[in-house]
Amino acid sequence: MIFNSVSYLLFFPIVTILYFAFPKKLRNAWLLIASYFFYMNWNAAYGLLLFSSTAITYLCSLLVEWAKVKKQSIKLAKAAMAVSFLLNLGLLFYFKYLNFAIVNLNRISSLFHGRQISAFDILLPVGISFYIFQALGYTMDVYRGKIKACRNFFRYALFVSFFPQLVAGPIERSDNLLPQFEEEHTFDTDRIREGLLWMLWGLFLKIVIADNLSVYITEIYDNYLAYTGAEIVFATVLFAFQIYCDFASYSMIAVGVGRLFGFELVQNFKQPYFAGNLTDFWRRWHISLSSWLRDYIYIPLGGGRKGLAVRQRNILLVFLISGLWHGGAPQFLAWGL
Repeated sequence: MIFNSVSYLLFFPIVTILYFAFPKKLRNAWLLIASYFFYMNWNAAYGLLLFSSTAITYLCSLLVEWAKVKKQSIKLAKAAMAVSFLLNLGLLFYFKYLNFAIVNLNRISSLFHGRQISAFDILLPVGISFYIFQALGYTMDVYRGKIKACRNFFRYALFVSFFPQLVAGPIERSDNLLPQFEEEHTFDTDRIREGLLWMLWGLFLKIVIADNLSVYITEIYDNYLAYTGAEIVFATVLFAFQIYCDFASYSMIAVGVGRLFGFELVQNFKQPYFAGNLTDFWRRWHISLSSWLRDYIYIPLGGGRKGLAVRQRNILLVFLISGLWHGGAPQFLAWGL
């Protein structure tokens, strides 16, 4: 079920009407049910994977906080956080990178005439990179003492699975979204109108601009030998607009849906092609991911505080991880590097 599908046009109004019809104490439960239905509509087995990531980070975060608040061994808190990261990244590796690793191992093995490993028939779950990073960010926030561990499992499960931003972001922070599930959201016509305008603008970018540009670009890229260099360059320039409109549209729709319910989600794009330099560009493009990589990888590694060599190493690692996050394929690895 995608935002510009007929099924979503049926799903969304029903969820919205019933959300405001239910009393406050039932609304989060309804959103949780709707979110899991939305995700399992792609594949019913995905629900188990989403639940597993949720349960792991929920339990590990409680253990992290208990070890720190009760002044138990700091090693226990670090171990609990490590378990959360290892299990979640293990799930991500299996579904997204295992076959990529097997292909490259086979290439190396073939150089020495070694045995080849058969690839697995694995269907990549949609949105797995988004919700795993969001859940791991929560664990890290608890470890740092930025937030308290959420005791209500169902509220935390809704934080991980909230359907407007589940499959395409933005990657929400726990201190922004979690507290909003404790607030009462009333039916507000001005806010609903604003949310619908965000959704309509996102649909316009996706259906009118991105999808139509895709037809022209795909034709040239798939048959590049039949076109001139100038035409290929022109298609590449258009692709810059297609990829922006395609990706930003989903974030805008997510922001609009969230606002309609009364939730404020972060904006993922802020006119990136008006950036003055590359640093400014990465502050404007996929903001929730670039800021996540900065706060949870770059800064913990030392950021730019330990000299030029360490700073360059950290930047290289961050962009390598960013490339792999986008996909388990050589082109993403090369792009990141």
